[in-house]
Amino acid sequence: MEPWLQPPAVQQARRICASFQRWTGRSLLPAAPEDDLDLAQQLFHWPQPVLSHGCEADPILNYGNHAALTLWELPWTELVQLPSRLTAEPIAQEERARLLAEAARQGYANNYSGVRISRSGRRFRIENACIWTVLDERGTPVGQAATFDQWQFL
Repeated sequence: MEPWLQPPAVQQARRICASFQRWTGRSLLPAAPEDDLDLAQQLFHWPQPVLSHGCEADPILNYGNHAALTLWELPWTELVQLPSRLTAEPIAQEERARLLAEAARQGYANNYSGVRISRSGRRFRIENACIWTVLDERGTPVGQAATFDQWQFL
């Protein structure tokens, strides 16, 4: 079975989508999923990159859809072991940290732009990013997620 269809990844996909809806009032996916497995499949194959990380002191990525895996040039097994700060160049990490803090305070933050770096060192600029706090089924924060619809290689 694909790793993104394993129960922990399906649960994370559900939390990502439900939290996005809660904070923004909008659905992340264009079509209403039939069940959690359908939701996980839709999110994984959605053309916009979607990433999330946990609440560790140095947060580790715990989800990335196909678009994110492709953009960062990572297989699932490596992505889910990567500290999320390493998705940005060291010079961009301070701005990234500021935006994550804003999203934590307000639930979400919109319209972020910044430079990111793939595993091979390829740099790309993301535009129009939305970052939001991911909540569990009890409403407890369990991490943050991000998506964006525009990027260009530098």
